Amino acid sequence: MSKNLSFIQPLLKPWQTLTALMVVGVIVLSSGAGKSIQTNLFSIQPAMAQRITPGDVWQQVYQQLPNLPRENKYISKENGKVAENNTLVNRLIKYHIYTKGRAPIYRLDWKLTLADYLGANEIIYDTSYPGNDSLRENPLEGDRKAISGLTRSQRDALVQVLVNIFNPTSQNTLSPNSNTTANPTTSTTPQPPQRGGAELLK
Repeated sequence: MSKNLSFIQPLLKPWQTLTALMVVGVIVLSSGAGKSIQTNLFSIQPAMAQRITPGDVWQQVYQQLPNLPRENKYISKENGKVAENNTLVNRLIKYHIYTKGRAPIYRLDWKLTLADYLGANEIIYDTSYPGNDSLRENPLEGDRKAISGLTRSQRDALVQVLVNIFNPTSQNTLSPNSNTTANPTTSTTPQPPQRGGAELLK
């Protein structure tokens, strides 16, 4: 009988180890450590969302660019009154972030959005345009005219103000995809071969 027990005892050791690991795992998960790990993994929010909300941005834009068209004379479907807070910039921001899903911290993305309004990029659909569901008249055509009426410098100023507001820690930062002046060393023109290159292969 004792021989049989000595034969079975080594087989129990892996099970004992596994049981110990399971007990330790349960203890860790029930402690604060497990909760903090879960919080860190699943509750990460973009820093931008913690700093500012898109609904507040349009007011800051008009503070910095007071001559920008407001286009806020449309009538609300809900109460029949003028929706003064439903402005051009408010709709522009909603279209950019929610309709198109573009990042609000890059100049290039805002330029793409303005290009949509100018008819030079993607199509803006009436039914999904911000304000179509809340205003008696779809403001898309009026917004297109307002954007096309801006000079290039005014559009650039609008883009820069939007980027600065959404990403205040890195003002004047260009988008990684934006056109910058090429480094002279990366010129595409053929360069004469450097002397001594063959010596390095020996």
